[in-house]
Amino acid sequence: MTFKAEYIWIDGTEPTAKLRSKTKIMSDDAKGAELPIWGFDGSSTNQAEGHASDCVLKPVFSCPDPIRGGDDILVLCEVLNTDMTPHSSNTRAALVEVAEKFAAQEPIFGIEQEYTFFDGSRPLGFPEGGFPAPQGGYYCGVGADEIFGRDIVEAHLENCLKAGLGLSGINAEVMPGQWEFQVGPLSPLEVSDQLWVARWLLYRTAEDFGVSATLDPKPVKGDWNGAGAHTNFSTKAMREGYDAIITACESLGEGSKPLDHVKNYGAGIDDRLTGLHETAPWNEYSYGVSNRGASVRIPWQVEKDGKGYIEDRRPNANVDPYVVTRLLVDTCCSALEKAGQV
Repeated sequence: MTFKAEYIWIDGTEPTAKLRSKTKIMSDDAKGAELPIWGFDGSSTNQAEGHASDCVLKPVFSCPDPIRGGDDILVLCEVLNTDMTPHSSNTRAALVEVAEKFAAQEPIFGIEQEYTFFDGSRPLGFPEGGFPAPQGGYYCGVGADEIFGRDIVEAHLENCLKAGLGLSGINAEVMPGQWEFQVGPLSPLEVSDQLWVARWLLYRTAEDFGVSATLDPKPVKGDWNGAGAHTNFSTKAMREGYDAIITACESLGEGSKPLDHVKNYGAGIDDRLTGLHETAPWNEYSYGVSNRGASVRIPWQVEKDGKGYIEDRRPNANVDPYVVTRLLVDTCCSALEKAGQV
């Protein structure tokens, strides 16, 4: 007897990497054993030249495959060179180092992944050759005149839950055909690994409906909301006191930090962070309580309770979660350590 293992990895496409996957047929004898490394043609994924095209897939996370069912599994992999060093496109390896360095501060993340369904060349719900009614009633809406793609969203949610992923919610977003799911609260590596698998399941689920899903940060130009990946972050000290909340917010605005972060928060960020549509300008840093027009928001409940978390509203929908979590942990945890707030 056999089972199927879908090996999933992140390719080297720039400026925004794509997900790739292929199926390995495994013997039942392999159940419960360490999953084997595998290889692929890196010259076809922007990760190698044709004269030395072999790249290595190293399994780092696995879960039940909710689409195939049975004993089949999904296997998220890091990409390595043939000498077993991290490939240049492997952003997970750098996060591992930072996460281990600051593990004692117990950083936790929740990432809000926005995305947009497309039917051919237009967003799902947009009429042929025109535009729908202005945004306003679509956010968390109900009814066939305002909601498009719910059947796909529900199927995706069910697939993620069957896979054992730590989703905490879903909702319709501000633009027609635009939705969001939330992953977390989880540790930096857990939230990043699971978000990548949830993205793969999103694409794969939508595929069965003949619809595509995109993480384009500004899928429709003009007076329409973009798509982000608002990143909620806390440490043990932040969950216990408000001074640490302020220290974290201040650290993100120091020196070159604002641009260091923004330039790594997803391609096309200047199209989305315009200062309109619930965003702060990409080249200005600010933070505030209950302010969705700030770079970083402190939820009102956090101010009231005097402890909790912050929301970095700048990351694009197409951000690499390994990168955004690494940057937030490195910047904020370093500042909290320096201030003795650990």
